[in-house]
Amino acid sequence: MSEQAVETPVLDRYECRACGYVYEPEKGDDQHEIPSGTLFTELPVNWKCPVCSAKKTAFSNIGPVGTASGFKENLGYGLGVNTLTPGQKNILIFGALALAFLFFISLYGLQ
Repeated sequence: MSEQAVETPVLDRYECRACGYVYEPEKGDDQHEIPSGTLFTELPVNWKCPVCSAKKTAFSNIGPVGTASGFKENLGYGLGVNTLTPGQKNILIFGALALAFLFFISLYGLQ
């Protein structure tokens, strides 16, 4: 028996270039009664942005949730930091700030 790989569609998010609204297929669009799990390519041709009413052509693909932000050609630079997701970057930045604060406060313990 041969097993066939079931191809699951990538749930890419699309951002409105006019207002910044992000269409997420996992959530759908309650305002236009689009159920969750509907891919952007499966939206009706006359679908418009629920925030600013921009046409579907005003949206650009920003990839699935949890992918590294930024242009794909720039991901190889920056000592590996460019490949981090936005959440990982937040942890790195605020963790470093908290550590620096702790070091600064520890200076008061010196006599």
